Amino acid sequence: MTHAAAPTSSPDGTMPPAPSGRLMALDAARAVAIIGMIAVNVGPRNGGGWAGHLYQIPLGRSSLLFMLLAGVGMSLLTRSARRPGGSVPWRTIVWRAALLTVGGLALQLMGHDVSVILPTYGLLFLLCLPLLRAPATVLASAAAVLLAVGPVLWIAAQVAGGETYRFVPPTLADGPAEILHRIVLSGPYPALVWAVPFLVGMALGRADLGERSLQKRLAVWGAAAMVGGYLLYRLLVALVGEPQESIGFDRLVSGVNHSQMPLWLLSGTGSAALVLALFLLGGDAVARRLGPLVSVGRLSLTIYVGHLVLLAMLVRPEPHALHQGILISAAISLAAVLFAALWTRRFRYGPLEALLRWPPPKAAADAAERQ
Repeated sequence: MTHAAAPTSSPDGTMPPAPSGRLMALDAARAVAIIGMIAVNVGPRNGGGWAGHLYQIPLGRSSLLFMLLAGVGMSLLTRSARRPGGSVPWRTIVWRAALLTVGGLALQLMGHDVSVILPTYGLLFLLCLPLLRAPATVLASAAAVLLAVGPVLWIAAQVAGGETYRFVPPTLADGPAEILHRIVLSGPYPALVWAVPFLVGMALGRADLGERSLQKRLAVWGAAAMVGGYLLYRLLVALVGEPQESIGFDRLVSGVNHSQMPLWLLSGTGSAALVLALFLLGGDAVARRLGPLVSVGRLSLTIYVGHLVLLAMLVRPEPHALHQGILISAAISLAAVLFAALWTRRFRYGPLEALLRWPPPKAAADAAERQ
């Protein structure tokens, strides 16, 4: 894959070196995930007509793409640990897990009316530590097992407890046991289920994403999973009917967005893989024409947190109408693109991304510079 030419560094060394075409594709895909999540989080989600259907395309897909890319990033961060004599940058990973978990729980206290995904990230960062040296086949197998078993266990826990989870997100004001229960099981992003796209991303991060044949296979298999999962859901519903409102194992046929069920996971993770594959295949065009989008991906945490602050301080309780949601989403997205483009012209890392790099073990830092 063609690499972009490196720009001249500024005298103080803050100008970032040009990333490879592969990393630019990853950042562009991450930007699409962030912009899609902005649209979903701004709302409203009840718009009708073709415009409403288009506006809701990111629902249940952007967050899966974000999680898959987090898994890819984890494998890239720790690739030196899989070399002879390499060490796991566990201090950096634990720091990131703590920062994302505590920060996400604190963000949930704001009045943005959004379920914050960061605590689930933090827990998965910790849980992946024993798997950092595992081969891609082990990661893919673990993802397949959780795809089949995770939703069953999620339903079984509710049936056994006689309680239907209400997807209430954890906050910093909750007790430790309640926080853990909501992150693992009962919140809007239960780690038992959301580990699937994260593990798929880790497996992909083990591969040579610059290889053209792999990119094409990823596009084909991603499209097949996306379409196949949805069609199988529609077929099963036609045969056995929609699941009942009360929680039960009949829910397993569902493919509804955020249902936490296998067919939704299969279809949504497939669409995430397809988006990543398309950006990888278009590496030259990404490098030449999508610089502002790449900048958004490089500042993904800053922009994610920033849009929550904007929603809480300036937007809520709006929007109530579809045209308002489209305008607000477009305005926030445009502001994000402009901010990211200006920031990355001068600085190597975003404001919050710089926090993620502490403490920087030498091996991890050197590996990051070689990516």
